[in-house]
Amino acid sequence: MEILEKVTKKIQNKQDVNQQEFDEVIDLYCKNKVSDEEFLPFVQAIYYFGINDKELYFLTNSMQKSGKQLDLSELGQVVDKHSTGGVSDTTTIVVAPICASLGTKMLKLSGKALGFTGGTADKLEMFDGYQTEIEIEKAIELVKQNGACMLTTSKDIAPADKKIYALRDKTGLVDNIPLIASSIMSKKLAGGADIIVIDVKYGNGAFMQTKKDAKRLAKKMKAIGKNGGKVIKNVMTKADQPLGYNIGPRLEAIEAIEILKGKKYNSLLYKACLHLATICVKLDKRISYHKAKKQVKQVLQNGTALNKLKEMVTSQGGKLDLFDADYGEPTLVVKSQKVGKVKKYNTKELGNIANGLCKDSANYGVVTFAKLGCKVDTNTTLFNIYAKDSTIAEITAQKLLECVEIR
Repeated sequence: MEILEKVTKKIQNKQDVNQQEFDEVIDLYCKNKVSDEEFLPFVQAIYYFGINDKELYFLTNSMQKSGKQLDLSELGQVVDKHSTGGVSDTTTIVVAPICASLGTKMLKLSGKALGFTGGTADKLEMFDGYQTEIEIEKAIELVKQNGACMLTTSKDIAPADKKIYALRDKTGLVDNIPLIASSIMSKKLAGGADIIVIDVKYGNGAFMQTKKDAKRLAKKMKAIGKNGGKVIKNVMTKADQPLGYNIGPRLEAIEAIEILKGKKYNSLLYKACLHLATICVKLDKRISYHKAKKQVKQVLQNGTALNKLKEMVTSQGGKLDLFDADYGEPTLVVKSQKVGKVKKYNTKELGNIANGLCKDSANYGVVTFAKLGCKVDTNTTLFNIYAKDSTIAEITAQKLLECVEIR
């Protein structure tokens, strides 16, 4: 307790905290030698008084060292791609096989059920039988075999982050940029990749509401990564509407397949996948953006990336039924009730509504049709709803219409 109180007071008084002090404090909490109530003032001190970039790295490093740290050196250079979260963000399922097709190795640790954004691991499990929870040794062998592997984040990776985040969530201390940066980067540093591409979302469908805050977060994460000896590249993506058209695990997995099949080439999701994959390949191969983009387009257009995803799915026990699946009949088709242009979405609420349908079944969700700026009239379909029954669909329809502003 003495070290905890000492460090908390040092933060409050803007005095420097060293690595050993952060190590001791985090170790105390992880080993349950102090309670949530006793640890809370330490988190509050960071939240209200802040810490400098050097201390932020020390904190992140302590959290990183609280659990298993992956050694991927036998794979050579490895790239990771992380998104700070957005509605209908299915980029990982497209980017990983593209990179693998071009010899850029990727071991992707992804989360589950991340609130209004959903989780990549949930979408991967839509490939019937796909094993997201595998031993890291097996994952490394799969990267050697296929060039990439996608699995869920191990409970052993940065356990301090999970414990601290739960406390922050319970006490209303989530929306703090240094604490968000340390949370994300503790897992990224422990993940063992050499190059980390971070897709920082901002807008009403992201955790960062403004571009200014998103840039501040990106700057903090880059500083942490550089101190940790990693190559960090931040990408800024506006998230004031769904990135793709589909929202819900199964629907989003199907859309990822469609992109790899050469469909929806004008969509925001396609453009985001193309850009992120290009950056990953560029940094890994140390070639120009133009040359990397040309290579990425080639494996998208000739079906190589699609076949690579099939290899990755079957290697982790998944079936390929979803590659030929159709959407099926929607429970309800929702037309526009106004004539005009789509001016605004309440994207976060749209994500909440669509993912709420998935509590009954991961097959449910919403397909959107009109992007911002689209002209619509009373014959225009805005949403297809896939729900348990017509009653739920009708209630959902009204909620969805309230999420879109047309004038």
